[in-house]
Amino acid sequence: MTAILAAIRLAMRAIVRSKLRSTLTVLGILIGVAAVVIVVALGTGVQQQVVGQISNLGANVIFIFPQSTQTSGVRSSDVNRLTEADGRALVAEATSIANVAPFSSTGAQVIAGDRNAVTQVMGVSRTYFPVRGFSVGKGEMFTESEELLKAKVVIIGETVREKLFGPGDPIGQYVRIGRYPYRVVGLLTPKGQSPFGEDQDDRVLMPIGSFRARVVPSPPGRVQQLIASATDERTVDRAVAQIEAILRQRHGIAPDQDPDFGIRTQAEFRKSSEEIVGTLTVLLSSIAAVSLLVGGIGVMNIMLVSVTERTREIGIRMAIGASAADIMTQFLVEAIVLSVIGGVFGLGIGAGVIKALGGALGWSLQLPIPAVVAAMGTSAVIGIVFGFFPARRAALMDPIVALRQE
Repeated sequence: MTAILAAIRLAMRAIVRSKLRSTLTVLGILIGVAAVVIVVALGTGVQQQVVGQISNLGANVIFIFPQSTQTSGVRSSDVNRLTEADGRALVAEATSIANVAPFSSTGAQVIAGDRNAVTQVMGVSRTYFPVRGFSVGKGEMFTESEELLKAKVVIIGETVREKLFGPGDPIGQYVRIGRYPYRVVGLLTPKGQSPFGEDQDDRVLMPIGSFRARVVPSPPGRVQQLIASATDERTVDRAVAQIEAILRQRHGIAPDQDPDFGIRTQAEFRKSSEEIVGTLTVLLSSIAAVSLLVGGIGVMNIMLVSVTERTREIGIRMAIGASAADIMTQFLVEAIVLSVIGGVFGLGIGAGVIKALGGALGWSLQLPIPAVVAAMGTSAVIGIVFGFFPARRAALMDPIVALRQE
């Protein structure tokens, strides 16, 4: 222990004596450690943002959509058989389903006065709002009677309001979609972008009956999609099984046949997003780790220079009784101390950058403890690995030859 402490004192003296050389040695490790912790913190932050945004969309939301089936090698042309009646049956018969919202949409031009905008026009029921987490921030929801009578009323998003009415109040104003005028009865509470880059405020919602009658003429009751919400996030899997069983029965599809519908859950979207973000984080962390390797090579090269410059000092120490192990310990400890100093400063800079990025992005970024431990451990290992060769070279010197060195 005494020998180690003595080696640390000698290492600190050597570092203070050669400030420029020590700074250059530390710099590579510092950049590498800072890069690793920043990348990991950003990856964790992105992951949290994705999970949070998907949760805002509804963690227990289930999407039911039509898909083509194949019988005797012939693919069915009547793809969409989903109806509002299917949705009502799911609510009535499935114990794990809280609500179902019929849904149809298309891109269309919406006109107000001398302004126009191309946006998503969606036919929905009143149940769509609680299922998807939307709310009316100004004005009012269309009523049940307006929904049943296919009234020409719409609720618009904030982006559509800005495009068509600017800062003005849209409530009570009229917009035209195709040949028909629609009265604006409500303005959605802004939600911003979804995790998939969709502007959730760039939409126009109307009763689904009105959508079928005037925007995209469709058979009565037919929908493009059913959006269900499970009673709880923990009952999603059970709800999916119940949906499949009920719809197979209603559509007359045998258990051994492919269904004419598909089912996706928010959990699947979240898992896919987390896997993508996780892969990118690992990739970027690996790239950042390369700078640690470069820093380690820098430690080795500068330590080799240090050994060459201090050859006479090594000879004097050996002449007065220092063993090869003492010399090796001295230079190995010096390399480790330099690497650890670089790691500490790298963590400090990384923490500062993470805090600044968190403030700029509005994210809750934190210094990742596993990355801190890994980075500090790696910097110490780099000091040992890349300091070993210079230390060994110093330890194997012939003291007589070393003393002749000027």
